[in-house]
Amino acid sequence: MLKIIEFSFTDLHLAMKYFCLILMLPVLLWAQSSSKPTVTNLRIEYKTNPVGIDVLQPRLSWLILSTERGFMQGAYQIQAAASKENLQKGKNLLWDSGKVPSDQSNQVGYAGPVLETGQRVYWHVRIWDAKDKATAWSEIAFWEMGLLKESDWQAKWIESEMVEGTDKSRPSPMFRKEFTLKGKVKTARAYVTAHGLYEMELNGQKTGDEVLTPGWTSYNKRLQYQTYDVTAQLKPGLNAMGATLGNGWYCGFLGWQDKRDNYGTTPALLLQLNVVYENGQTEVFGTDETWKTSTGPILMSEIYHGETYDARLEIAGWSKPSFADQNWKAVKVQSYPKNILVAPPGLPVRKIQEIKPIEIIKTPKGETVVDMGQNMVGWIRLKVQGPAGQTVKLVHFEVLDKEGNVYLENLRAAKQTVTYTLKGAPQEIFEPHFTFQGFRYVMVENFPGTLTLDNLTGIVVHSDMKLAGTFECSNPMLNQLQHNIQWGQKGNFVDVPTDCPQRDERMGWTGDAQVFAPTACFNHDVAAFYTKWLRDLAADQFENGVVPHVIPDVLQDGGSAAWADASVVVPWTVYLYYGDKRVLENQYESMKRWVGYMQSQAGETYLWNTGHHFGDWLAFATNRSDYPGATTDKDLIATAYFAYSTSLVVKTAAILGKQADVEKYSALLKNIKAAFQQEFMSPNGRLSSHTQTAYSLALAFDLIPENLRARTAERLVEDVRKFKHITTGFVGANLICPVLGKFGYFDEAFMLLNRQKYPSWLYPITKDATTIWERWDGIKPDGSFQDKGMNSFNHYAYGAIGEWLYRVVAGMELDEKMPGYKHIVFQPHPGGELTMVKATHQSLYGQILAAWNIANGKFTYKIQVPPNTTATVHLPKAKLEVVTESGKTLSKAVGVSQSRQESDGAVVEVGSGAYEFVYSW
Repeated sequence: MLKIIEFSFTDLHLAMKYFCLILMLPVLLWAQSSSKPTVTNLRIEYKTNPVGIDVLQPRLSWLILSTERGFMQGAYQIQAAASKENLQKGKNLLWDSGKVPSDQSNQVGYAGPVLETGQRVYWHVRIWDAKDKATAWSEIAFWEMGLLKESDWQAKWIESEMVEGTDKSRPSPMFRKEFTLKGKVKTARAYVTAHGLYEMELNGQKTGDEVLTPGWTSYNKRLQYQTYDVTAQLKPGLNAMGATLGNGWYCGFLGWQDKRDNYGTTPALLLQLNVVYENGQTEVFGTDETWKTSTGPILMSEIYHGETYDARLEIAGWSKPSFADQNWKAVKVQSYPKNILVAPPGLPVRKIQEIKPIEIIKTPKGETVVDMGQNMVGWIRLKVQGPAGQTVKLVHFEVLDKEGNVYLENLRAAKQTVTYTLKGAPQEIFEPHFTFQGFRYVMVENFPGTLTLDNLTGIVVHSDMKLAGTFECSNPMLNQLQHNIQWGQKGNFVDVPTDCPQRDERMGWTGDAQVFAPTACFNHDVAAFYTKWLRDLAADQFENGVVPHVIPDVLQDGGSAAWADASVVVPWTVYLYYGDKRVLENQYESMKRWVGYMQSQAGETYLWNTGHHFGDWLAFATNRSDYPGATTDKDLIATAYFAYSTSLVVKTAAILGKQADVEKYSALLKNIKAAFQQEFMSPNGRLSSHTQTAYSLALAFDLIPENLRARTAERLVEDVRKFKHITTGFVGANLICPVLGKFGYFDEAFMLLNRQKYPSWLYPITKDATTIWERWDGIKPDGSFQDKGMNSFNHYAYGAIGEWLYRVVAGMELDEKMPGYKHIVFQPHPGGELTMVKATHQSLYGQILAAWNIANGKFTYKIQVPPNTTATVHLPKAKLEVVTESGKTLSKAVGVSQSRQESDGAVVEVGSGAYEFVYSW
């Protein structure tokens, strides 16, 4: 309570001062209260309040808010109960961890009783600081288990015999069933999956906000189901549920040469509704022989080709009760396996944002084209009015040719076409259901009336990964590069990390995924996304250890160096960025099996010179007779990756406490390095493949003897200076700038980064690119196109340069010994005529900031260190005695624990908090 005091003022000025103080009291009290640490953002397996998980020992994480510098958690206590009431009262708890002395606030394993199907668990947490002062309990969060046993599934698989399995154009089957509820419902859950894609409806309303469900997995080994809380959609008495299916990845066109039916020939549905009444009774409704089926307005829907929809065939009320379904047909019950059904460990695909078009273009050929202004992935929401029977056609594509006309050739066989036949309503709004397109432009044909920008809206679709990272600087071209990197990731993270989203491919190419993984982890929260994909990788891995080229595997081929190494590199990257030890545990056998396969191929020579490899894919090439291009020998690349993956298995074995494996793979690594040096390196450090990629691999993977590293790095720099541009392909592009910087050649690294002529990262921007291209010269300087057979304009692999921008230029570096940003190394590297750089990253501990600018002869470096973490700050070229922090000398700065002078600058150790370092430049 504030005590009211009466003052007698004779001085008006003094009175105003006190008046202002009284006005400020609420602000001062808020500031005081906000400085108290609080616990928030409770998560289970990277998710907030998930419904339907199957992890039996889920991991619990929380975020700490505190403005106090140097805040560290000293202990935690977790309580879990079957109800909020019990948790609030602290009675009948499922689990009470007690006070656990630990600074761990991420991925604390649940240690209570064994969890059961459908069980909901409420939990909260409190912490103690380093002075043993406790916080209040956090807000209550929960998680709910899914169906954990095969016997929990009482529903039956059903199919429609109205859809032939061999038709070129298959209509989407629809299924329905009415059921009666005996009373008021307390809780209800729908568990749904399909062969193909599904949309569920309940009493006339779509269930959930996810799209392209159940997602794409290794369907014959792992098939995801979704769990929906449908309590609010039900009512006592008569109800109805239904679903519409699409071919999707299961039996639609996938791959080349009109290949389809990769996993089966017919869409199928499995749906189970578990109801708990308020009186405690339970009832289960599910797909069985009593369901009925028909077809409707979706005449064709394919991932590659788009959708054909005739609104005149819509069936009003088909998923509502009391619908007359006497003309619907009986379903066919199938005995497909249920022991492969899994809850989704990854992220749902959703409609994330909307884009309004910027221009309507009439091309020289007379085509009507709408420019969305951004190369995007998803579909168009069409708003139209016209006579029944008129068909509007939307053709989606990426670029106009140099004359300004529609260019479709790089789509290969993918049609990317949506046709909508009107039903004649006053206004019709349509979105496709079981397809997605990669496009910036839309050619519109046969539109009734006058087409306006309001008739089309771009619906951006991708896995619902939260934005985690930002980067901006004083160079607008680099800001556009960052924009393109992030949009390339969004467009290609549609449940699996694909190579491209537009042509007849769209597969989870492993090589692209492994080089881009660090950049992906900075820009978005993708721990759960990769966890899901890696489980499919392990499931599809061949018995001999070979990792397929694409995951999920629809090519039945694999084993290429740098591609298959995703089995090792991606789990390691997830561990580094998220401190996720379990992903290493889960993938360890897969990692070892891949290294074992490479060892079997290399034999006693320890040189991998057999098999098919993609090499340094799409490296710089010319028509010059004296220099055809930067070709790196494939056996050099293969042996380098053999060593690199082995080195990561050594580190993983040490983390998992597998000492015998540490010794085994350390000996193997020593032999591989010796063989590499003998086979591919001269006594003076020259490599047999004198390319930027070869030197980048050898130096990045620590394959060069210490006494020759400097000379080998000089050879790389000599090549860069000779060409004045990058010559690498996919395998070297992510490594060259980090390697140049590691050996002190930042001028050359920035020269490559800032170059705007072909080949370079910025050249596509001069051609109006809004995503990363597959090739350095997808559009050539003369405006013509590269090979139409492989020329995607949304292909994230070369976007891997982003990692260098964030970790090196901005200076937000990971500490391998304390992963997940538990300890941060701030080490900025100004250069490239940049005067300002700012990067942020939302880590599991909170937001990290690294921002520097150079102005008026001063270097200013602002950092933000999240609570419960520490940091080492390297201040380039700084003299310790002249550095200030928030206007104070370092000796007086709060939160600075140590400082020291080194030859290349000052080094400061700090705890959590916001800091601003300033010194002369």
